[in-house]
Amino acid sequence: MLNLVQIAKMHKDNPEYRTRPMFRSPIINTSFILKHRMRADETYLFSAPRTVATKIIVPFDPDDLRAGGRSVFVDQRGFAESLRSVGSYTTDALERDLSVMRLLNTIPSLDPFLLREHLRNHGVEVAPCYFTISNGDQERMHAYVSAHLQQLIELATGGSSSEPSTNRMVAALLSNKTDEKLEPLRQTLGLNHTDFREGVFSWRGFLYYKWSISNFWSDVMHILREIKEIQPQGNQDVETRTFLTQAKRNLIAMVRDNSNDVTKVLQIYDDSYSELVAHRAPKMFRDFLLSAPYMFLELGEKMGAISHIVSFWRYRFPTNAPKLIDAEELAAIFYDFTCGFNEQTKIGKTQVRPGAKAAKPTVIRI
Repeated sequence: MLNLVQIAKMHKDNPEYRTRPMFRSPIINTSFILKHRMRADETYLFSAPRTVATKIIVPFDPDDLRAGGRSVFVDQRGFAESLRSVGSYTTDALERDLSVMRLLNTIPSLDPFLLREHLRNHGVEVAPCYFTISNGDQERMHAYVSAHLQQLIELATGGSSSEPSTNRMVAALLSNKTDEKLEPLRQTLGLNHTDFREGVFSWRGFLYYKWSISNFWSDVMHILREIKEIQPQGNQDVETRTFLTQAKRNLIAMVRDNSNDVTKVLQIYDDSYSELVAHRAPKMFRDFLLSAPYMFLELGEKMGAISHIVSFWRYRFPTNAPKLIDAEELAAIFYDFTCGFNEQTKIGKTQVRPGAKAAKPTVIRI
């Protein structure tokens, strides 16, 4: 979720926040944007079926969220007019904000590193304060990052770091603050203040992705086994049975291949970091950090697609609960998972998901 309400409260006096907003409508720029699992009674809002949509929630009172709010889905029927009404647009800012919304809609998650690079890749530059790790994730990451950076922190402080000083340095690294607490690391890397700020953003991104994959990897393996074993209820025709069998194989292969790609990218980071710590040679790591942000597009998209499979599957099939589902719904879920990898699907004669005859045939490359 992108919590623009909290960002507005924290950075209302920040000049960059005022001059480079995410959205030009002050109302939309103080909203919540999230990836939303579609409910059965919401599907009529779209011209084609989907299991996940990007939702905008505008609170009636940002200081009292219990008061409720208005909501609209990106690209629902009549989306432009709905956004115009909700955001109280009176100028051509609507077209710009529609464009940014649709960019957010095309990515599988709203993690800050994928979001920043995706927007920059399309020429949208907004203030850095929009790309911070949430407070909850910072707290959960703290122990992992402290252990990962312990050797480097000892190197940067001459081996004299205490637990409180390490905690302060890690907290600063995770919180988007490149202040004096990080000065020993800046000097160790030999970066000026501007390059250090950019390099720390990349560093924070790789730590975030390494922590994320360590958190959900065991769930991935369990869910792939469940996908392989699940059998829908009711009778199935030959076409549907063939589609589901092949879709299972394709999904497992896609998760495997994308996981391997993520591991290879993270290994580049690990090699550079090991060179820094083992040989006290900062140049390789410094150069890597300054050139690394382009990798966030690949990392964020692949991990977002895998994470979506994990979270949606567990939402639909809670642990230890019976896995009851009919063939049509299962086919729709598999189709959605496949689309999350931005790949095209071709499953022999069953190129079109059963029950979706108007869908365009797609091709899977694995």
